[in-house]
Amino acid sequence: MRHALQSRLARPVALVYRGPASLPGCSEAVAELLAASRWNFDIHFTGPGERVPLSQASLTRAALYAQPGGDELDEAYRQLREHREAIRRFVGAGGRYLGFCLGGYLAGATPGFALLPGDTDRYIDTRRATVRTAGNAVVEVSWRGRPRRLFFQDGPHFALETEEGATVLAIYDNHTVAAAVTPFGSGRVGVVGPHPEATPDWFTDAGLPRPHGPDPQLACGRDLALDLVNAVMT
Repeated sequence: MRHALQSRLARPVALVYRGPASLPGCSEAVAELLAASRWNFDIHFTGPGERVPLSQASLTRAALYAQPGGDELDEAYRQLREHREAIRRFVGAGGRYLGFCLGGYLAGATPGFALLPGDTDRYIDTRRATVRTAGNAVVEVSWRGRPRRLFFQDGPHFALETEEGATVLAIYDNHTVAAAVTPFGSGRVGVVGPHPEATPDWFTDAGLPRPHGPDPQLACGRDLALDLVNAVMT
């Protein structure tokens, strides 16, 4: 009998955290994003109460671990700190880590999994930040040199101590880093402060103006989120 994480076609396994360190809808949005990517992932939710536990054994069978958005950093880390070393070993051995908003904070060190060559901090506290509220907002970024407007909720910026081996995908208007892919051991870490995985209903439910475009998903940032997935996987 095959293990639950093995697929008949040996598809790469992607684990998406779902539990008390995430918010409803965030994990599902990341799973939908991964399903829309070109990587043919075998996607499983992992965390307390899920069929696949978050453990060293499950991570060993995975190609990618995704940490979605959530609420307070300190409380989220309290829920996840027992898995810190397992996640570090997984990425260091060649796995991929993908962090959105809170998942980006957790890639940092104070507190977090210490996967970045540097740390994270609140974008809203940076000098000349264009967003100052911790609530739902729209933030402007330059993604690979092109301006885009993305859903934002008190996301991080990434203070990279070195950019050696790193790819900065996006910057905020004040030139702090909004999205990047960096090496960690033999693996790679992809992080983003805003929410390019957001679906149109996120904007509507928050009472925010939705970016316009012929394809609502792309207008909200789906193409950028897929770019992040591709960058961390290659």
